[in-house]
Amino acid sequence: MNDLQNPSSRHYELDWLRIIAIVILLFYHVGMAFVSWSWHIKNQETSTLLEDIMVWFHQWRMPLLLFISGAATYFALGKKSTKKYLSDRVKRLLVPLVFGFFVIVPPQIYYEKISLYSSFWDFYPTVYHFIPYPKGSFSWHHLWFIAYLLIFSVIALPLFVFLRKEKSKKLFDLMVKFFSKPGALLTLALPILLSQIILRPFFPEETHDLIHDWAYFTFYFSFFLFGYLLCCDIRLWEIIKEQRTLNILMALLTLIPFYIIWFIDGDWSNTLRITYSILKIFIAWFWVIALVGYGQKYLNFENPILIYSSEATYPFYILHQSVIIAIGYYVIQWQLNLWVKYSIITILTFSFCMGLYHLVIKRFNLTRVLFGMKPLNFLKSKELIKDPKASSLNIALD
Repeated sequence: MNDLQNPSSRHYELDWLRIIAIVILLFYHVGMAFVSWSWHIKNQETSTLLEDIMVWFHQWRMPLLLFISGAATYFALGKKSTKKYLSDRVKRLLVPLVFGFFVIVPPQIYYEKISLYSSFWDFYPTVYHFIPYPKGSFSWHHLWFIAYLLIFSVIALPLFVFLRKEKSKKLFDLMVKFFSKPGALLTLALPILLSQIILRPFFPEETHDLIHDWAYFTFYFSFFLFGYLLCCDIRLWEIIKEQRTLNILMALLTLIPFYIIWFIDGDWSNTLRITYSILKIFIAWFWVIALVGYGQKYLNFENPILIYSSEATYPFYILHQSVIIAIGYYVIQWQLNLWVKYSIITILTFSFCMGLYHLVIKRFNLTRVLFGMKPLNFLKSKELIKDPKASSLNIALD
């Protein structure tokens, strides 16, 4: 019999890591208004220090979320039929995505193009022209993550179902034998690298529009697949934990050449560009696998903060960027220090998103469904009454 994990197993580290990744995302997207990189709103003064920090976070923040999503998919499939799983994916992903097209994302585009319109209501009808952004006002913007996750969940389903069968036992036995060797887990960066060598000459930019984004689509899909694969067998999951020290050491070492190249002024040679691109792929995988290992060691516990926050992270993610831009548009015009503005936008965004979640979103079935949450009648079912802790992992991640 396969050493598959019990679908009801408790892996609180996944929830904690997901919460940490969302908090990092908040700080990162607020920072986008204060660096030289192109974004929807821009403060007149920018910070190179902020860029130096954010460039590191950028390499692994979304890969970590995709890895966690892949691992969570393993548990979701273990508790329901394939048909029920697909039905839930539509409810939890497609419904918020469609809602986002017409309600969540439009304010972002409005504030970016505010000089062209007399008011938001003058702008809003342009959304229904269905002309893709940036020429038009129809876009999923930061909700690309939800769209990609929906597609990943569907196209990977046949493989995921196979990996749960007895036929896959030999495959997992071979994987355990290989990955138990020190450093072997790090070699999973190689197939990711190979995919990028093949695809990036044709799709060099990260567009998040799917049509022109096949290199990065494949990049993120790899993390989703590996998250599921390594969570399938408890022995592989334990190996991640056992090898965490070596993994974090390698993750730290990759930062040395990465930042050496990053701090080189002027035009980079082709060799430097290629080396830098390769380093980014290794950094992404090394940091994800190291953080998951340390998460198992130090974050596999539950408390009231986790129970509350794990359910709030999805609505918070859906809301956060629109709120940042709406608040940030006004704050960046104030005559204040850059870091004061950064702090104000961060605090106000966090307070508004959590306040809206607590006072409105979590309390009504309509808003819960629109934001991808389980309806209240599900939470009161006999199944959850028997297992009151189910809100932590099974609701938040399945």
